[in-house]
Amino acid sequence: MTRRLIHRASLLAIALLPMLAFAASPGVVTTEFIYETAPFPQCHASTIVESKGSLIAAWFGGTKEKDPDVGIWVARRQGGKWTPPVEVANGVQGDGKRHPCWNPVLFQPKTGPLLLFYKVGPSPSTWWGMLRTSADAGKTWSSATRLPDGILGPIKNKPVQLANGDILSPTSSEHDGWRVHFERSHDLGKTWEKTAPVNDGKEFGAIQPSILFHGADRLGAVGRTRQGKVFQVWSEDGGKSWGKLGATSLPNPNSGTDAVTLKDGRHLLVYNHTAKGRSPLNVAVSRDGKDWQAALVLESEPGEYSYPAVIQTADGLVHATYTWKRQRVRHVVLDPAKLELKAMVDGAWPK
Repeated sequence: MTRRLIHRASLLAIALLPMLAFAASPGVVTTEFIYETAPFPQCHASTIVESKGSLIAAWFGGTKEKDPDVGIWVARRQGGKWTPPVEVANGVQGDGKRHPCWNPVLFQPKTGPLLLFYKVGPSPSTWWGMLRTSADAGKTWSSATRLPDGILGPIKNKPVQLANGDILSPTSSEHDGWRVHFERSHDLGKTWEKTAPVNDGKEFGAIQPSILFHGADRLGAVGRTRQGKVFQVWSEDGGKSWGKLGATSLPNPNSGTDAVTLKDGRHLLVYNHTAKGRSPLNVAVSRDGKDWQAALVLESEPGEYSYPAVIQTADGLVHATYTWKRQRVRHVVLDPAKLELKAMVDGAWPK
């Protein structure tokens, strides 16, 4: 019995070595799984937000992506730990038919309730946008409302709120090539208007942008492409119009990214720094949104580590969630002031 216990302890120690090494990396405060077990076998596309001083996370979970039983699940962090996942939305229609849910996005405006955007439909080319709200930081939720025809809501990554109060959502469509556009609400999500697509879906097949602030009315957006690179595109008028979409020097294996502008003016990007596959998962930092420095490798073992979401909370810490092998959602807390940055030459991660 003693030998068996020692053997099991040794196996556990070996399994924990990558996590322990990562936790000791400069800038890492904590790392944890949001849940260990759940009533669904697969999960994906997490989102995280701070609301009324609390952290709330959501993701889609079910048998597997695209299956009709996939719903939107939520957990809240209270008392130093995450609550068990609770399903807060599904794709059941009025006629009883059930469609899968996709890509939840949590967003807390400066005033008003917490917003939960998500998609419902058979596929990304046919889905539609849905919205629920919460007045108590994710404890309870309103009934679901469907967004207006042609409005999808933020497609994967969080909206931003501009100085004038407008909510600007980074979004994209897949029914006529992969094309990025932006949706704006002047009244906290009651009504919406949208830009034309900023790319033709041919030179670049691009989706899932994240919006970054570059001072005054200058905005940037970065995201996923089919062309092997993270894209970038710029606006000089607060997101009303956008320039030509182009490639950064950073690789992208056709996998989701997310980014945030920090309080110190720098920009932090979480993405898979590889041309193929969904490992490793990396953090990079930039002062201008063009030249990026290597900051941290979140995951490097074989497997899928993907679809990050990243925010900065009121205390200045950075919180990222991401898919861990489609089995769980990992939550990582970073201190951006303590990250050790290294130069990347021609987009190559330093060794």
